[in-house]
Amino acid sequence: MSAHTIDPEFEDIAFTPRQEAVLEHALALLVGGGEKALTTAGLARTANCSKESLYKWFGDRDGLLAAVVAYQANKVHFPPESGATADAETFRTHLVAFATELLAVLFGETSLALNRLSIGQSNRDDNRLGRLLLVRGKHMISARARSLLEAGRHRGLIKFNDAEEAYQVLYGLAVRDVHIRLLLGDTPSEAERDLEAQARVAVDRFYRLFGA
Repeated sequence: MSAHTIDPEFEDIAFTPRQEAVLEHALALLVGGGEKALTTAGLARTANCSKESLYKWFGDRDGLLAAVVAYQANKVHFPPESGATADAETFRTHLVAFATELLAVLFGETSLALNRLSIGQSNRDDNRLGRLLLVRGKHMISARARSLLEAGRHRGLIKFNDAEEAYQVLYGLAVRDVHIRLLLGDTPSEAERDLEAQARVAVDRFYRLFGA
């Protein structure tokens, strides 16, 4: 993105390599010390940049926190719908790639730490992190995934009546109970570490239900 305050809706945001490096430092501060540890002064010192740059890129502290969550969510990539639905094989490949990246983000230590931190604050009225994880994380990913599924339905590659229901089925088939187990401190099995294999199985089962 260009050096200006981030659009509040965070739609299709693109960070520069320098901004991504700064946000990785911000994630480390947030995971290591909670919201209180994520300050502009602390981030500027850790990331070796000026506070002026941080304000120019992300706005105030709330904007910085929102950018951190959006950056993490953006690690799940989505292809242009026209390219994703070029043919049946291409579309299926993109669904597997989406499910693989989704699992990589959800099962990664950073996302697990952010979710644990948010859950620990869930009884607070000012749980900004929890709201951001829902709006800028989960909801943003699900909205774009539904658009991808709708594009596939439009091309006659899959069939369903409700895009949200179809996405929830795909999500459940991919994630299963592994995410909650990891949040509770369980260690994934060797098979569960093969994220692409899990994604392929999930998509295969999804097609049994929604394949055209």
